[in-house]
This record gives sequence, structure tokens and C-alpha cells, in this order.
Amino acid sequence: MATVNFTTDEQQKTIEKLLCSTNSSAGLHGELTFIAVFNSFLSVTAFLGNALILIALHKESSLHPPSKLLLRSLATTDLCVGLISGPLAVIYWLSEVNEHWKICRFVAVAAPLAGFILSSVSALTMTVISVDRLLALLLGLRYRQVVTLKRTYVIVITTWIVSTVFSAIQVFNFLVTAWYSIIAISLGLLTSIYSYTKIFFTLRHHQNQVQDHVQQPTQTNQLNIARYKKAVSTAIWLQLTMVTCYLPHGVATAFVTNSGILSPASYRALNYTITLVFLNSSLNPILYCWKIEEVRQAAKDVIRQVFVLFRLRS
Repeated sequence: MATVNFTTDEQQKTIEKLLCSTNSSAGLHGELTFIAVFNSFLSVTAFLGNALILIALHKESSLHPPSKLLLRSLATTDLCVGLISGPLAVIYWLSEVNEHWKICRFVAVAAPLAGFILSSVSALTMTVISVDRLLALLLGLRYRQVVTLKRTYVIVITTWIVSTVFSAIQVFNFLVTAWYSIIAISLGLLTSIYSYTKIFFTLRHHQNQVQDHVQQPTQTNQLNIARYKKAVSTAIWLQLTMVTCYLPHGVATAFVTNSGILSPASYRALNYTITLVFLNSSLNPILYCWKIEEVRQAAKDVIRQVFVLFRLRS
């Protein structure tokens, strides 16, 4: 595979032509086939896992509706990764291997577009979840009056609209989308870090008050605090998993963009790190079942019902 420089000679070529050529995939057909097969598996697990979570969340009634809506939005993006982004990426890799350049150039535009929309929605949703957890702590009894289901719907719909608009702009001006990505991700991470830091120190202050007997907690308060800590723990695990899976691809993309060179090493890095991004959508259902007891129990009930249905039909 030859090194491709797209800041000078290839400046007039479109991204899809750059990524869909014998230069980009020469000598890598075996690796691309492996990546395509592995991501086909990830697409299936992401779709089935998040479909199960969405059904479980629909059946579960004990979770606070606004918080449940945010989890449903996050699970929906992961399901769409398995249904749309993953398959498009697989088609891209296979079209590279088989040198179907017309198909390749189409999915080279469609796959990043779909992926950017879903990644943006996921990142914004994780930021909203961190703020939601902070408000639940600071507002106390007023939380359910302030954070209503209607307002949460507005926020969720807004995240989808903003993500779709700025993602679509990349077809005409990639620089605008790139700056949106940098600003949105930076502000989102800073907001999440502030929220969880504030939560940590507030809970620590509350614990110190209890130890100093400034206030005597009731059994109900202790149960609420324990439940709240579990919700915060779930949110932090989801956030850390997302950062771990997304950061390598962000670094690889930034390196290629800044250097202007698509070398064999950087091309490999882009392909393997996007696989890590897709892996995140398969890991999240596991985290839901591990950290949220109500979702785990509802998921088990759904699986039992499916097995019973299969037995009856057989």
C-alpha cells in the first residue's frame, strides 16, 4: 500500500475517491476481510443486545421516566450502530477487497455520516445523563418537578436534530463538522467531569455530616442514597467505556487530518479503531444488565419468554 498525501496532489479529490482506491487497500485484503467478518459479528450483538435492553426498559416501571428515556435514547443509538453503521462499514471493507469502487464511494460517504450522527447523539446523551444525576442530588425533592418527562423529550429530540444537522454539513463543508465535533466533545467532557466531581464532593460532605452526627439519616434516606450511588456508578461506567472506545479513533482521525497523509499504518489505525467504536455498542447492554438490577431482571424475563415461545412453536 502506497503512502497517499491528500493535502497537495490529491487536494481536489473527494474523500470517497481517496478511501476507495487500490492505493488504500493494497496488501491489506486479508486484514480487511477479517475486520469485516468481526464487525459483522459486532453488528449482530449490538442489535440483539440493545433490542433486548429497549424491551426490558419498556417493561420496567420502577425507573424514573426521564432517566429511563435517556437510557432508551442511548440504547437506540447503539441499536442503530448494529443496524446501520456497522453494516455500512462492513460493506465498505468488502467493497475495498473486491474492488467494487462505485459501492465503495457511496458507503465511504454514508458510513461516516451515519456514524457521526449516532456518535454525536451518544456523546451528548452521556453529558445530559451526568447533568441529570447532578440535578437529582442538588434538587432533592424538587428534582421530579424540574426534570419532567416532557422536558427530557425536548432535550433528547434536540440532541438528535443538532447531531443530524451538523453531521449532514460535513458533506458540503467538513471543517464546520470538525469544529462542531471538537467543541461539542470538549464541552461535553468538561461538563461530565464537573458533574461527577461535584457529585463526589457533595456525597462526601453528606457522609462527613452523618459521621459527625450533624444530621441523623433515616432508613429511607439511606436506601435512596444507596440507589442514587448505583445510578451514578452506572453512568460513570458508561461514560468511561465510551471514552475508552472512542478516544483511539479520535486520535487516529486527528493525526490523519493534521498530517494530511494516509499511510499504511494510519489506514490500519483508522480501521481497527473504528472497530473499537463499534465494540462500545455491544458492551453497553452488558453494562446495563450488570449495573442496573431492574434492567437485568427484566432482560432475564424477556429471554425466558422468548425461550418459552420457541419451545411452544417447536
